[in-house]
Amino acid sequence: MTQRRNQTVKLILTLSCPDRPGIVHAVSGFLFAEEANIVEASQLNDASTGLFFMRVKFECPSDTRPRDVEERFASVSNDFAMQAKFSIADRPMPTVIMVSQIGHCLNDLLFRHRSGLLPIDIRAIVSNHRDFYQLAASYDLPFHYIPVTSANKPEAEQKLLDIFQAEGAELLVLARYMQVLSNGLCQRLSGQVINIHHSFLPSFKGARPYQQAFDRGVKLIGATAHYVTADLDEGPIIEQGVERVDHAMDPATLTAIGRDTENVVLARAVKWHAEHRILLNGYKTVVFQ
Repeated sequence: MTQRRNQTVKLILTLSCPDRPGIVHAVSGFLFAEEANIVEASQLNDASTGLFFMRVKFECPSDTRPRDVEERFASVSNDFAMQAKFSIADRPMPTVIMVSQIGHCLNDLLFRHRSGLLPIDIRAIVSNHRDFYQLAASYDLPFHYIPVTSANKPEAEQKLLDIFQAEGAELLVLARYMQVLSNGLCQRLSGQVINIHHSFLPSFKGARPYQQAFDRGVKLIGATAHYVTADLDEGPIIEQGVERVDHAMDPATLTAIGRDTENVVLARAVKWHAEHRILLNGYKTVVFQ
């Protein structure tokens, strides 16, 4: 078994298509013909949409290239009208993180990454403020200060896109970045941008949401991680977390609990995305944990 692992590469196949008999048989038969060994498989038949979703992690000969496998898989993909993608497993995903002036999510992602808990390769940190350039330097990461105003927003977003492309990034994480991305940028990076915010929305919008929640006597607070779309804070939800609170807690305590929840929820979403565990299903997601 050890010899086999040393001579193999692990790939991940993710796919979605209209549900019909024979899909699993076709996929497994193809992988058998490729001399592949399936090590993990998950699937979902969504009766509400009539769609089938699948994620398969498999071992194959070490000289196998994802692009070549994808080309050979085309006949299966075409037969079932699939949207299919092959990715190298266990490859850290090149990532750019954006932040404004609230740094708990950034700090948490950096620590988890350095601790080996997130399968990402952080290439750069981008901010519209200078607050965290020293934090970035402490992790030996490039820090790009890009101020944003209503007058220079197109130019600022082009600078961001230039950095994203120059770093070969595949994921953009908004770790409490407090600027709204334009519709054009959302479409350009569709399915590649993850945002985090408190889960009170659409209630308690704007500044000091935890103070607003305290004033209304809420009993549950939480966080939502989602893909960014042109519809503000309404993209497909990836993960959510919630914590109970009570009348004895002041706004500062609610804020602390909320930020801890945001850290955990965002880290899960980033990890699952980097491991190719998330498939889009219209306005929602399928997450194979």
